[in-house]
Amino acid sequence: MFGSEIKSFFAHPSFTPQLNEEALAQYLTFQYSVLTETFFKGVFKLPPGHYMILKDGRMEQKRYFSPEFNPVNMNLEMAVNAVDKVLGDSIQAHMVSDVEVGSFLSSGVDSNIVAARFKGQRCFTVGFDYEHYNEIAHAKGLADEVGLRHHPKTISTEEYWEALPKVQYHMDEPLADPSAVALYFVSQEAARHVKVALSGEGADEFFGGYNIYREPLDLKILTALPMPLRRLLGKIASAVPFAVKGKNFLIRGSKTIEERFIGNAFIFNKQEREALLKNDAAESPQSLTGPIYREVSLADDITKMQHLDIQMWMVGDILLKADKMSMAHSLEVRVPFLDKEVFKVASRIPTNLRVNRGGTKYAFRRAAARHLPESSARRKKLGFPVPIRLWLREDKYYSMVKGYFTGGTAEKYFNSGALVRLLDEHRNMKRDNSRKIWTVFMFLLWHEQYFTA
Repeated sequence: MFGSEIKSFFAHPSFTPQLNEEALAQYLTFQYSVLTETFFKGVFKLPPGHYMILKDGRMEQKRYFSPEFNPVNMNLEMAVNAVDKVLGDSIQAHMVSDVEVGSFLSSGVDSNIVAARFKGQRCFTVGFDYEHYNEIAHAKGLADEVGLRHHPKTISTEEYWEALPKVQYHMDEPLADPSAVALYFVSQEAARHVKVALSGEGADEFFGGYNIYREPLDLKILTALPMPLRRLLGKIASAVPFAVKGKNFLIRGSKTIEERFIGNAFIFNKQEREALLKNDAAESPQSLTGPIYREVSLADDITKMQHLDIQMWMVGDILLKADKMSMAHSLEVRVPFLDKEVFKVASRIPTNLRVNRGGTKYAFRRAAARHLPESSARRKKLGFPVPIRLWLREDKYYSMVKGYFTGGTAEKYFNSGALVRLLDEHRNMKRDNSRKIWTVFMFLLWHEQYFTA
């Protein structure tokens, strides 16, 4: 059987859903389904950039595209000119449609440049009913400036929590990225007015937009030292039993990029998940990232990080949630930054014009500044901020999550006492465990939809 959604298999009398516990273990580390075999035993994903031929009972997979960075010698002006032109061309190419095309709009530079240049009429923004988790005012300011009809949606806390089971159902596999719910609501709002919307996914991975990509620059003073000395410093820092300034810096600097970076999300390390799960025989996260790193073994660390994120994080989290959440509302979302012509330009930009001491996505932001107010072009990336850290300290939601953490499904797969300790530590403000709690909670909600609902 094959299909675009796993849930389509449930109608077949020969299909019996069975949980893949190895997928669960890796999910706890990465926050998304990272294996080729999905959360359902015997159900596999066709890898990105591949096609499949089924003939005479035999299946063959072949790769037709592999993104590779091949920087060339160019100055800043050349890079900015190339980025500016290809973005404009791609945005206009993605506007070709028989129906009206809208645009998602947050306060970030990616969606801002799409909205400023797409020559459409409507844009759509969501925010939360918390002061520091609402991008609507910033988005409205840009919409007014470029003459767009702005359609904002403030998501109430109750709406967000009520939507969680539906979101996990539509995802097919559990996803712990809290911004998926924001995408669910912005897609819902957009679908009331248009059938097609543009979105800004891909720019961060292609052009070097994540703040973590600056880490190799920050660690340069350490990574210039001989590896044995770095290892010694890291070992000494790890032996310090309490938090002290510079401890984490020394520990991270003692590791290679391949050891310390598994992608933009890192929730539970192998030791933590082994303590949490009743059965964890899964491989280390590095066993999954290692083959991808080997494809770019001669590249600089920043390029290695981008390459890994394109192959794993972008596919398994960023693009999947955009596709699933938009299709939940029959909305077609187009991603002009992920056009192959855009990547051709991005792949040739020197690393120092992608990420440097001046900031992330450097050439991209300079190109954006030609069409945006300087404040918008330089605005720090927020990425649909969600107040889960605050919610999990409120009695109502603490109790709700605790109910799941002590329920039958949690007892089957996890050490429930360890889950409750995570929750209590967070509620008592001993440490911020919100992302770890959320990762487990989303799995339990997903499991309820597919195995117990």
